[in-house]
Amino acid sequence: MRRALLSLGLVCGALAVATPAFANPLDTFGFGSRESAMGGAVVADTHSFAANYYNPAGLISAPGTELAIGYFNASQHLKVNGLDNNVDPVRGIVGGLVAPGKLLGLPLAFGVAVHLPDDRLSRVHSLKDETPRWEMYDNRSQLLFIATNLAIRPTSWLDLGAGVAYLAATRARMDISGVAIIPPGDVYSSQLRHEVDGDLTTVRFPLLGARIHLSDKLHLGLAYRGESKLDLQFSAYLHGEVDYHGIRVPATYSLVSRTYDVFHPQQAVVGATWLFHSRARVGLDLTWINWSAYQRPISNSSTDLQVQISGLPLVIPPSPKPTVAVPPGFHDRIQPRLGFEYLAIATGHVQLPVRVGYVWDPTPVPDQVGNTNSIDTDRHTFSAGAGVRLIAPIEELPGDVTFDVHGAWSVLPTRKVYKDNPADFVGDYEASGNMLALGATLGLGF
Repeated sequence: MRRALLSLGLVCGALAVATPAFANPLDTFGFGSRESAMGGAVVADTHSFAANYYNPAGLISAPGTELAIGYFNASQHLKVNGLDNNVDPVRGIVGGLVAPGKLLGLPLAFGVAVHLPDDRLSRVHSLKDETPRWEMYDNRSQLLFIATNLAIRPTSWLDLGAGVAYLAATRARMDISGVAIIPPGDVYSSQLRHEVDGDLTTVRFPLLGARIHLSDKLHLGLAYRGESKLDLQFSAYLHGEVDYHGIRVPATYSLVSRTYDVFHPQQAVVGATWLFHSRARVGLDLTWINWSAYQRPISNSSTDLQVQISGLPLVIPPSPKPTVAVPPGFHDRIQPRLGFEYLAIATGHVQLPVRVGYVWDPTPVPDQVGNTNSIDTDRHTFSAGAGVRLIAPIEELPGDVTFDVHGAWSVLPTRKVYKDNPADFVGDYEASGNMLALGATLGLGF
C-alpha cells in the first residue's frame, strides 16, 4: 500500500510541477528583436516572421522568402516585502519562415513561427487560493508556441491575414489494483498492478489581422487573438483489497483533479504607423485584453473513499468536499504601446536602424483584501534596440541579411495590500519588482 501511495504521490507531484502546459511570455516580453525593441507597437508595421503573432496580414509585405532564428533571455526579480520570490527566468529560441507568392494573380504569403523554451517545454504550477504567487508571471512563463498563417492582398490598399496558434494540453490517468497487505504481514508481498496513461492533446486559438494603407505614409492595423485555456485533467483510481490479519477488505479510492492551468485572454488590437520622415516612423497600438473572463490556475478536485467494513474496529472518515476556486474578479484592460524607429544609416547596401519603445500594462487584478493572494502590479516597460541590414551582400545571396538586438527593462512599482481581516493567515504585504529581457535575431532573405 505504501508503494501504491508513493507512486500516486509521485505522479500527482509531477503533474503539479512540470507537466506540459501553456503559458504565454510573448505578451510580456515580445516576439522578435525588431518588434520587441519598438514595444510591440507594430500591428500596422510588421512584415517578418513576427507578423505571425502581431498581425498575420503583415506577412504580405515581406520582400521575398525570409528565414529567421533568434534567442532571448528574461530574468524576473519579483519581490514581496523586500524578499525575492525566485520566479523562474524565461529563455528560449524564436524563429520562423515567411514565403510570399501569388494566387490567381493576387499577392499571397505563408508564414510559420515558433517559440521554443530551452529549459522545459512547458510548466504547470497549481496552488491553493490563499497561497501568494505572482499571478501574471509565475504561471505564464513557459510556452511551446507554434503559429501558421496565410495573408492575401485583394486590393492595393488592403491586406488580410488569418491563421491558427497551437498549444498543448495534458490529460493523465493512473490506475492501481491488487491486494495490499497491512502489517504485521509482509508489506513486500503485496500484489499491486500499476498503470499510468498520459495524453498530450492540441489546443488551438485563431489569429486574425488586417492592414489598411491610408496613404504611403500612414497605415492602420487591426488584429485579433482568440481566447485559449489549458485544461489539465488528472484522475487516479485505486481498487482492490486490503489484507488485515488475514481478513480481506474490498476498498476503492478515486481522485479527479481539473485545472485551467493558464488562461490566455482574447485580445483585440488597433494601431497606426506614421512614416513622418523618409528615415523615421512612429507606431501607436491600443490592445483590449479580456481579463474579466480569466480563470485562475486553481485545482478543482474531488475524492471518494469506499471501504466495505464487516466486523472490523475501523472508522472511515467521510470524503472531503470538492474544492472550488474563488472567482478572481479580474477587470478588462486597455494596454497602450508606443514605438519609434529611425534609420541612422541608409545607403544602397547597408541600413542601420535604431529603435525605442514603451508599454504600459495596467494590472487587471483587484485588491486582494480577502482570502485570495494573486500578486500583481502595473508594469512599465522601456525598450531599445538596433540592427544592421546588408542588402545583397554577396552574389550568392541576392536578398539581404539582417541582425537585430534588443533589450527591455520592466518596472513594477510597489503595490500595498491591506487585508480586511487583521487575523488573515498571510496578512498585509507589499509587492514590487523588475524584469530585464535581452535578445537577438538573425534573418536571411532570398
